Amino acid sequence: MTDFAIADNPDAHRFELKAGGAVAAQAEYELLPGAVKFTHTEVLPGHEGKGFGSKLAKFALDDVRRRGLNVVPACEFIAGYIGKHPGYLDLLTEDTRRAYKL
Repeated sequence: MTDFAIADNPDAHRFELKAGGAVAAQAEYELLPGAVKFTHTEVLPGHEGKGFGSKLAKFALDDVRRRGLNVVPACEFIAGYIGKHPGYLDLLTEDTRRAYKL
């Protein structure tokens, strides 16, 4: 198993998963009033198939929950993750759930 660490990098407006000290996956976001809008999630070449995208999504959504904010899943990966893990649906407003069909 590859050692990894996940953290929010607020200066870059993204959550980062680092493996071996280098960024292996990232989830970019915009801060909105009362919400975090995820705009793009990427697993960098050479790191695919290790579950890093899912680990990153879980960490990011748990962090947003801890901060008491809502989520706008403009990123298809984050929207798909929420669809597969309905325990995160409470992070979406009803309007957001309708807009993203979740």
